[in-house]
Amino acid sequence: MTVSTKPKTSVSDLIKAPHKNRVLFPKGRHITMGIPYLWLSLFFAVPFLIVFKISFSMAALAIPPYEAIFEYVDEVIEISLNLENYLRILDDDLYYLAYLSSLKIAFISTLGCLFLGYPMAYAIARAPAKMQTVLLLLIMLPSWTSFLIRVYAWMGLLSNTGIINNTLMWIGIISEPIQILNTNVAVYIGIVYTYLPFMVLPLYANLVKLDGSLLEAASDLGSRNFNTFWTVTLPLSKGGIIAGSMLVFIPAVGEVVIPELLGGPETLMIGKVLWQEFFNNRDWPVASALAIVMLLLLIIPITLFHHYQSKDMEADR
Repeated sequence: MTVSTKPKTSVSDLIKAPHKNRVLFPKGRHITMGIPYLWLSLFFAVPFLIVFKISFSMAALAIPPYEAIFEYVDEVIEISLNLENYLRILDDDLYYLAYLSSLKIAFISTLGCLFLGYPMAYAIARAPAKMQTVLLLLIMLPSWTSFLIRVYAWMGLLSNTGIINNTLMWIGIISEPIQILNTNVAVYIGIVYTYLPFMVLPLYANLVKLDGSLLEAASDLGSRNFNTFWTVTLPLSKGGIIAGSMLVFIPAVGEVVIPELLGGPETLMIGKVLWQEFFNNRDWPVASALAIVMLLLLIIPITLFHHYQSKDMEADR
């Protein structure tokens, strides 16, 4: 009777083994990494190419309401590109002003989220560990309700007969209702309220990892609380500030529901213009061109964000 003395091979040995001796691990890893690319291809790249194609077509009274840019005639594929849609955007002041107004409203709303969200994230990060979960749950709790219902609730709060005006008149601060609803102020309030969690969560994730010994060292060296915050805490939380700002600014630029329900006639945003071109005017080519230009504008802050991230990762190395 013979007893085999061949050592057993564990999973850790397979992982540490040379590449040629590994079984299934590289293939499985590649498949897992390919899933996000497949998702982006199906739900971003393909719709983008469709919209990009429509932006070069001509409007038509048909279904779909645009002409095809590819035609197969006499065994030859003819391509007819129409640049008038993009030229129209440059010639019409409405679109130019809509882009500027959207960028301004999104920028101011992002600052509002930052000024409100930073103290909240800082307080949550400094709270006891058991309370942090509860406080984060309270931050995310409104998101469990329908977005549309929350916006309609703000319409009731901000109206001339709403709770805010009635409370101010009852206290005696104002003698008659002030117009809040159907103004840009209402749009700012709605955007800040809606996107505030997207600012708080990245800031909290950054601040909770802050090394407390750095703050103690600054205090031991005689630094006051404000100086410690300005010279230590704020620079170290720059990554969370940028990430939160991107998560708020980018969707706020194309916001449609909030300016439509809370804003007034003077509230001009590119999202409302896109909606009108698509569904009221049924001019899909111009609307597609507007969407492409808006996407190109948003690529700039996204590129700057990735550039900062790469520099930050190199600095950590």
